[in-house]
Amino acid sequence: MKSNALTETPLRYQQFPVKGMSCASCAAQVSKALQAVAGVKEAQVNLATHQVQVSMEAPIGEKTLQEAVQRAGFELLLEIEDPTAEREKLQNQKLQQLKSQSLWAMIFTLPVVIIGMLFMDWEAGRWLSMLLSVPVLGIFGRSFYINAWQHAKHGNANMDTLVALSTGIAFGFSVFNTLNPAFWLQRGMEPHVYFEASTVIITFISFGRWLEQRAKSKTNSAIQKLMGMQAKFVKVKMAQEFVEIPIHEVQAGMEVLVHPAERIPVDGQVIKGHSFVEESMLTGEPVAVEKNAGDKLFAGTINQKGILHFQAEKVGKDSLLGQMIERVQQAQGSQAPVQKLADKIASIFVPTILFLSVLTFALWLFFGGMAFFPQAMMSAVTVLVIACPCALGLATPTAIMVGVGKGAEENILIKDAESLEIAHRVDTVVLDKTGTLTEGQPAVVHQFWADKSKADILEQIEKSSEHPLASAVLKALPKTTPADEIPPLKTFESLTGQGVRAQIQDQKWYWVGNLSLVASQYQQLPETVQTQAEQWQELGHTVVYFADDHQILSIFAIQDQLKPQASSAISNLKKAGITPYMLTGDHPTTAKHMASQAGIDHYKGGVLPSEKAAFIRQLQAEGKIVAMVGDGINDAEALATADISMAMGQGTDIAMEVAKITLMTNDLHAILRAFRLSKMTVRGIHQNLFWAFIYNLIGIPLAMGVLYPFNGFLLNPMIAGLAMGLSSVSVVSNSLRLKKQPL
Repeated sequence: MKSNALTETPLRYQQFPVKGMSCASCAAQVSKALQAVAGVKEAQVNLATHQVQVSMEAPIGEKTLQEAVQRAGFELLLEIEDPTAEREKLQNQKLQQLKSQSLWAMIFTLPVVIIGMLFMDWEAGRWLSMLLSVPVLGIFGRSFYINAWQHAKHGNANMDTLVALSTGIAFGFSVFNTLNPAFWLQRGMEPHVYFEASTVIITFISFGRWLEQRAKSKTNSAIQKLMGMQAKFVKVKMAQEFVEIPIHEVQAGMEVLVHPAERIPVDGQVIKGHSFVEESMLTGEPVAVEKNAGDKLFAGTINQKGILHFQAEKVGKDSLLGQMIERVQQAQGSQAPVQKLADKIASIFVPTILFLSVLTFALWLFFGGMAFFPQAMMSAVTVLVIACPCALGLATPTAIMVGVGKGAEENILIKDAESLEIAHRVDTVVLDKTGTLTEGQPAVVHQFWADKSKADILEQIEKSSEHPLASAVLKALPKTTPADEIPPLKTFESLTGQGVRAQIQDQKWYWVGNLSLVASQYQQLPETVQTQAEQWQELGHTVVYFADDHQILSIFAIQDQLKPQASSAISNLKKAGITPYMLTGDHPTTAKHMASQAGIDHYKGGVLPSEKAAFIRQLQAEGKIVAMVGDGINDAEALATADISMAMGQGTDIAMEVAKITLMTNDLHAILRAFRLSKMTVRGIHQNLFWAFIYNLIGIPLAMGVLYPFNGFLLNPMIAGLAMGLSSVSVVSNSLRLKKQPL
């Protein structure tokens, strides 16, 4: 059972680019180094993006974190204004570097392979091969040796260690045999050279890493699309005229001008003008929304018709688009629970491979003697080459990145990888009614007055309330007194789950709320009021009561239309084996009517916010995996209690902050799409891990020569190098398949 997240101390999160990582073992070392720093709760390293997300319980100096990473042999990049842009810059640099290395290594390697395969007995060919191998290892493959040495100085080993050792041993042995062939001839053995093996390994692994880097860059297309929605320049009013300034110079309070076909640059409120704005990137709705003075605008949306003047309110990372980008980045950088197993294995992988390589060499000599020295050495080299912690390290983060990115493109914002991994196991969905199942635009359809002279007081009370039903009542009130003549409120109190109470200058108390509120003030309601309220409730209307110390002054019947797609979305959830529940603070009769319309069999009315959370805990105690879907402040506790929390994107900031998944659309079908996305992503992770493990489980014994006693088969180290490179590419490519699968 989950604890209430609202009572936990909030963690501080920071993301940093990391240089120098080449495999899962590197990622494990960076994570271990940072988690050793006092105050760091967790350091989640994403090998696919070369970034680390640090969660801290207290502020920690960035230099302290950087020094910890440097001691492990890596570089934490600080003072980066835009980590995403810096990451893309580093990725592009790496891509070009690998492309260049692969191309030149291939040019020098090709003649070495031809000589080694077709002219192996050509004496001058050995010397030519040696000369051609030097630039391949010393120039185009030097990064392997530099990185291996850097890690060795810190007592660490990684993928580069395996490549450096294998190619270094093969090259060194070949140089010795070229310079001193008599050593083996005197012992009756042929002085073989393996220049082609060492150069081909460098070439294939460089080529594999280039393909891998290309594939990884595609996993981040969602972030690139979101960032592409940000305007680069903004027209703001300065000294009575509009001037164009860079987006990062815009400040809250500035007046901004937007012409037709331009993107809204920041969040704000329309001052003047009339237009239609296309907001599908936020809501998923293709129909443009009409905008007039007083309406809200959001960064990234597109102005279609007229010219709009608006006041900037939220800029940069504070805008809704900025928050979307930040959430996607955090989610892509977070780790799924299954990743912890992969990281644990990766941390001991390279030392294990080094041990197996030495063991292979020893076993060959023990059983075959010095006559098998060449086979012993090449088998040991092949073990080093074929082992691939990269595939293991990329299996989870690449799938998570693609899954989170695909979710963002489908208007499903996922806060962390854990939610993405758990969501497919949900068997129960608890839905709030107002704003979740319904349109969230309630309107008064009937009203009954005992004393209409108090309408002015009710207007003052409802103006102070933020409840969606308050605005519905306000619109329906008869206007009898000028606004400046209405007496001000002396006291205003919100009564959670019931309504509000207020006091005006004459010291009299007034109540506005549901039946439980007025029932606590009166022993019995007037028969006419009770009869009327029951009739309205049977029709599915929500009843709001207005009363003073002595009597019920008026009652209102409010109706909020069910969303058009609600019943089909509920039906699809049921077909998927998921049981829907509806919880609402409305009267049980109203709840029954709305649940019947939506096709929900399990419902509960008259529920307080704390009771929603208690109900979810009860379902969890029965062994159910529960998702809560809500949109209001009163849903925050229930959202924090559920296994998976979903907020409707048009809801409150608090609900969106607590929720692990935000649906940036009013379409309830997005709930099931989120579960399908989770299932697809987890399936991709399992496939990646399966093939990464199988590759190593089969490849390493073959490299050791396990088949040699039976059929004389020995795995060529060149083939091992190709297989190692392609294993990582296959893992990333499998993750990319998620992008093309429909939800």
